[in-house]
Amino acid sequence: MKPFCVIFDLDGTLVDSERLCNQAFIDLLPFLIDSVDNLMCRYRGKKLAVILADLELRYGVKLPIDFEARYRQRVDELFEFYLQPIIGVPEMLKTLEYPFCIASSAPIAKIRKALNVTNLSHYFGDRLFSSYDISSWKPEPGLFLYAASKMGFSPEHCVVIEDSDVGIEAARLARIYALKYSHKEEGKEKSNVFSNMELLSKQLDKIYAIKCDRSTYDL
Repeated sequence: MKPFCVIFDLDGTLVDSERLCNQAFIDLLPFLIDSVDNLMCRYRGKKLAVILADLELRYGVKLPIDFEARYRQRVDELFEFYLQPIIGVPEMLKTLEYPFCIASSAPIAKIRKALNVTNLSHYFGDRLFSSYDISSWKPEPGLFLYAASKMGFSPEHCVVIEDSDVGIEAARLARIYALKYSHKEEGKEKSNVFSNMELLSKQLDKIYAIKCDRSTYDL
């Protein structure tokens, strides 16, 4: 293993869950006029409490006190039947030569569920870090700093893999270099955007080489 840690986001990065998570809102809230795509664009990477507050404000409603529990149950059901890993993720993880972990805004139960139904659990073991562990949500940097510390790495010896703007901002505030995964192949002009998970290792090798060169120069 190379002395360089890869910190993965979960939803939309390792597992194709964003559509399912937002479909659950439509299933449970018949007054919604947003499409799944609109909800994904508006809420990608955001804390659930922030999303629920925004829905109440936009639609002028008060959600039932048990709505969060019902929502998580519906997401769990959708995951059981429909959740798949992002294309190329199993192949990438199988050959990745760097220490790696997950740092997600989701509760640990949701993280484990997603990994179990997509057969990715064995790649991560207990290297799972949740915002609920430390009460810090993206775009705050706390979660990524916590994951790096738990993995035994300084921020400059880590790379974050994210799909959301709030996640990229959290990495920036943590002073951790971030790569943004986008399945739409958008932003190709940006060096930190990629769309093929099977090519991630090559990009990490380039970043690792650059960081090693800088460390040698600093010495």
